[in-house]
Amino acid sequence: MFPLTVENKHVAQLLLSTGTCPRCIFRFCGVDFHAPYKLPYKELLNELQKFLETEKDELISEVPNPPPKKIRLQELEDGIDGMDNLSQNGEGKISIIEDGSIASKNSNLNVCNVCLGILQDFCEKEFIKKVCQKVEASGFEFTNLVLSISFPPQLSVREHAAWLLVKQEMGKQSLSLERNDTVQLKEAYKWITHPLFSEELGVPIDGKSLFEVSVVFAHPETVEDCHFLRAICPDCFKPAKNKQSVFTRMAVMKALNKIKEEDFRKQFPCPPNSPKAVCSVVEIECAHGAVFVAGRYNKYSRNLPQTPWIIDGERKLDSSVEELISDHLLTVFKAESFNFSSSGREDVDVRTLGNGRPFAIELVNPHRVHFTSQEIKELQQKINNSSNKIQVRDLQLVTREAIGHMKEGEEEKTKTYSALIWTNKAIQRKDIEFLDDIKLVLHGYLHFFLKQNPATLKSLYMETLEERSRTFAL
Repeated sequence: MFPLTVENKHVAQLLLSTGTCPRCIFRFCGVDFHAPYKLPYKELLNELQKFLETEKDELISEVPNPPPKKIRLQELEDGIDGMDNLSQNGEGKISIIEDGSIASKNSNLNVCNVCLGILQDFCEKEFIKKVCQKVEASGFEFTNLVLSISFPPQLSVREHAAWLLVKQEMGKQSLSLERNDTVQLKEAYKWITHPLFSEELGVPIDGKSLFEVSVVFAHPETVEDCHFLRAICPDCFKPAKNKQSVFTRMAVMKALNKIKEEDFRKQFPCPPNSPKAVCSVVEIECAHGAVFVAGRYNKYSRNLPQTPWIIDGERKLDSSVEELISDHLLTVFKAESFNFSSSGREDVDVRTLGNGRPFAIELVNPHRVHFTSQEIKELQQKINNSSNKIQVRDLQLVTREAIGHMKEGEEEKTKTYSALIWTNKAIQRKDIEFLDDIKLVLHGYLHFFLKQNPATLKSLYMETLEERSRTFAL
C-alpha cells in the first residue's frame, strides 16, 4: 500500500517538481514506518509517478472539456520537471574513484536537492556490498557491529530550507508542521541500510557492539551552502585544532537554532537549489573497542624494570616486565597498541615472589578478540617459555570495570619489611633505648633527603615521591 494520502499530494508534487527524491518526500510528509523506504529506488519512483498521475487525471476529469490525452500527458511530463532523469538516478551505479572514495556514476544527473543523493544510490544494495567488501577485507573479528554514519553538514541547511517550504505550503491549508513532525535523514537511512548490512555481513546491528564501521560522506559544496550562516552567527563557527573545517554538524545546527526564519529565507533558497554534484564516500573505517587481559606476574631478575627504563632518551636496560608480556599479546590479538598497568610497582633490583603482582593490559583496536580458555592457557605458557626472568599466572580476559578493582586500596596498602642484623657483640638494653631515641630523627632525615634529592633511584624508577607515613619498629 502506497504510504501517501490525498492530503499529501500537493506537497509531494511540489517537492518532486523542485528536485526532491521520493524518500525525502516521504520524510517531509511524515511517513514514519519503515517498509516504504526499503523499496528499491526505481520501484519507489514508479509508484510515486503512478500516485501523482492519478492526481493529475482526477484534476483533468473535473474540467468540462478536457484536452486530448496526448496533450494531457505532455502537461504531466512538464509538470513533474524531468521525471525521466530522476528515474535514471534510480538505476545509478556506484564506482570507486581514483582517490579511493566511492561516488555515483550518475553524479552529473538529477541529484536530490535535500539529501544530495544519500537516499538515492547510497542506500541501494550495490553500495552496501561495496562497503561490506571493505569491512570483510579489514581483517577484524566480530559477531555484531554498530554503524556510524557522518553526513555533510549542509544537509541540515537543505533540510531546514525544505521544511520551511513545506511548512509554508501547509500553512496555506491551515495546517501546521513542526520540525519533529518530519523523519530525520539519519533515521531513514538506518531503516533502509541496517537490514541490508546485517544480511550482507551475516551479523546483527547492535548499538552496544565494540566493533564499529564508520562511513563518512562529503560534498564539494559544503562551504558554498553554509558560508552565510557564519556571516550571521559568527560565534557558532570557531576554529578548532582538531577540525579541518569550521562547518561542523554541531556548529551548523547551533546556527540554525539561532537564525530567524525570515533571515534564513533571505540568505538561502526555499526550496534549495539542485546541487552540482552528488555526495561521495571519503572514508570507510573499521575499529574495535579495547579488550583487557589481566593476570599476575612474578619477577625473578634483579636487573629488570617493570616498564621500559629510559632516561633523557637513552634506554638503560634491554627489556622490562611490560614488554616481555605485552609483545606476545600484541601479536596474538593483532592489536595496534597497548597500555600496561599494575597494582603497585617494584624497583629494578627487587624480585616479586609469592602469588605475584596483579597486572592488566589494555589492547587497543584488536583485530582478534575471541579466544577459548585453552587458547589463553597456551598463550600464558608461551609467555612463560620465552624468558626465565618472569612468569605469568591466572591470565584471563576481563572487563574494563575489573581494572578499577585492581587499583582499589593502593593508597591504603601497607608494607612490612623484616631484616636479620648481626653484631660482633651482645646488644644491651641501653642500645635498644638509644635506637628508640633516634628513630624519629631517622624518619625526619629520610623524608628530608627524598624531598631534596629527586634524582634518587626511586625517582629514576618512576615512582612518585608522595608523602607517606613511615613507622620503624625495632
